[in-house]
Amino acid sequence: MSSRLRLLAPAELDVQQRALYAEITGGPRATGPQHFALTDAEGRLNGPFNAMLLSPELGRALQELGAAIRYRTCLTDRIRETAILVVAQAWDSAFERHAHERVGAAAGLTETELLALRDGRDPLLSDPAELAAWVFACALTSRSGALGEGEYDKARAALGERALFELSTLVGYYSTLALQLRVFAVPAPPS
Repeated sequence: MSSRLRLLAPAELDVQQRALYAEITGGPRATGPQHFALTDAEGRLNGPFNAMLLSPELGRALQELGAAIRYRTCLTDRIRETAILVVAQAWDSAFERHAHERVGAAAGLTETELLALRDGRDPLLSDPAELAAWVFACALTSRSGALGEGEYDKARAALGERALFELSTLVGYYSTLALQLRVFAVPAPPS
C-alpha cells in the first residue's frame, strides 16, 4: 500500500507550513548523527512529519512534544529507545521500527535485544531501570493499558516518579504517531 498522503514539497508550503518545516529540519532532529532521513531527496518530510504540515499549529505542538521527549527528559537513550520500540511492536508501526531500531542500535541496544523487541519478546535486559521501563511500556501498550499497584510501585522504585511521567508521555506520543502513520498508510523508507 502506498501512502494516502501526497508528500508536500518545500516550494508549495504556505507560510505556517514553511515555519513548521524549518523547525523540524533545523531543530534537534536535524543536528548530530542522522540514523534515518528526515527528508527525501526532494526535501519532502518523511514519516509522521509530512502529516504534521496538514495542521501547522497542531503539528508544531506535536513536534515540540516529540523533541522534548527525545532530547529533554531524564530517560537514558536505551530506555527511551526500548520504550519506543515497544510501541512500534504493539502498533506494528513499520516506520517507527525502521527509524528507532537504527537509533536504538546507536544507543547501545544489541541486535539480540532489537530482535526481541521487534518480536514482542522479553529482551532480557540486565539493568534494573531498563527492565522496569520495558515492563512499564509493555503494560501501557497492552490491550487493557492497566498497571497494577505492584507494577506501579516496582516501576516507581526503579525509575522514580519523574521518569514514570516522562515514560508514560513517551508511550502516548509514539502511540499517537503510530496511529497517524497507520491512518495515512505511511510506509517505512526502503532499507
